[in-house]
This record gives sequence, C-alpha cells and structure tokens, in this order.
Amino acid sequence: MAISQKYGRTYHYPFSPGTTSDDRIRHDYWPLISGIPQLVHTEKLDGENNCLSRYGVFARSHAAPTTSAWTGHLRQFWNQVKNDLGHLEVFLENLYAVHSLAYTRLEHHYYVFAIREHDRWLSWEETKFYAAMLDLPVAPEIKLFSTPADRTTFEQEVLSIVAGPGAFAPVDVTTGKPSVMEGIVTRNTGSYPVHTFAENVFKYVRKGHVKTDQHWTRNWKRAALLNEGGTYVDTH
Repeated sequence: MAISQKYGRTYHYPFSPGTTSDDRIRHDYWPLISGIPQLVHTEKLDGENNCLSRYGVFARSHAAPTTSAWTGHLRQFWNQVKNDLGHLEVFLENLYAVHSLAYTRLEHHYYVFAIREHDRWLSWEETKFYAAMLDLPVAPEIKLFSTPADRTTFEQEVLSIVAGPGAFAPVDVTTGKPSVMEGIVTRNTGSYPVHTFAENVFKYVRKGHVKTDQHWTRNWKRAALLNEGGTYVDTH
C-alpha cells in the first residue's frame, strides 16, 4: 500500500499536441473552466514530479520514498524541513537532472506547483505562502485571470503563450536549438477537494515532449544554474 496518494493525473486540453496513448484529454474543459471564478496559468517545467511530506521525498510512486541520485540534494533539504511539514504534501518540479530541455537561465532546481493537506488542494495563494516559508520558489506564474468569456479567444491566448520560450530559455537537448516552453498548467486559484482535481486543473504540453523520458536517467547530468553558489537548495 502506498504511504500517500500520488499526484492526480492532469488532463490535457483537447488542443494540446503533447499527448500520448497514456494521456487523458478533457474534451469538456470549457464548461468546467467557465464555472471557476479565478484561474492562473503557470509554466509547466520539464523535470520530475517530486513530493515532500513528513514521510520522505517521493517520485511518481508513493509506495516508498525515492532514493534516486538526482534527488540527493533534495533529500538533504527535506531532512532540514521534515519536522515543519506537518500534514502538508509539497509537490514540486525537480529540475536537478536535465530531461528533454536544458534551461539556460535556470535560477533554482526545485519549483513548487501544488500543496495538498489532507483531502484538499490548497489555494494558489496558500501554495505560494508555504513555498516561501520553505524558501522555495513556485512555478513561474504567467497570468492570473477571471472566468474567460470566449472559448476561441481563450484558446488563441494559450497558443500564443506556449509559442514563447518561458521564463528560463530552454534548449532542446537533441538539436541544441532554442525551444518553446514545455507547456502551461491552468488551475483554479481557490482551494478544492482532492477528488475534484481533474475538474480544476488542465494542461497544454508541447509536441514531442516525451522523447527522452525513457533514456535521460541512463546518463543523466546536473542542470546548471544561472548563478552557481547562490542561496539555493543545492549550492554546489
């Protein structure tokens, strides 16, 4: 039995090109978004989904804490804060190891994108508050906005956003050329029950984003930081 519940499956927008046979598409996303008073677009980063809880550091499976080499420094950080977490489960994007994209302006290796407490996902404001308390950044915030009025306008805006490089200037590791961002995640800024996750969080992912998923762990390398030796979790 798993120690805790893993992160929910985030459904793709129907116009997201980065889907695979294992992904799910939220074809009925528009009525759902139309009922949410305020939303936020955040940048989807190309890393590993990790969770910090009082029980340890977890990767995709929550059956047991992870022991991977690329979570070594994160586990050291967890050891410093574990007694402060209480019932919080802090989900973050671990960019310590390079995946499909190498970020040329990366400021930190770990970016919080959601926090769960018991049977609720915390609001975006609460998420930012607790991340700051842990001295961790959150995933780049692109836009806060009220319920969109027009579906076509909304989709065109999303497509315009994802055509850009995002906050950290990614480069495709295969071609060495500048890349568009990995994608965006749109979420309800309010708090909501865990069982309604799929009705409150949606994503767009670039085409071809999974091409190195089966291979990056074999010869992984540490992602360089823009300011090495700064006030980061990993100061090496």
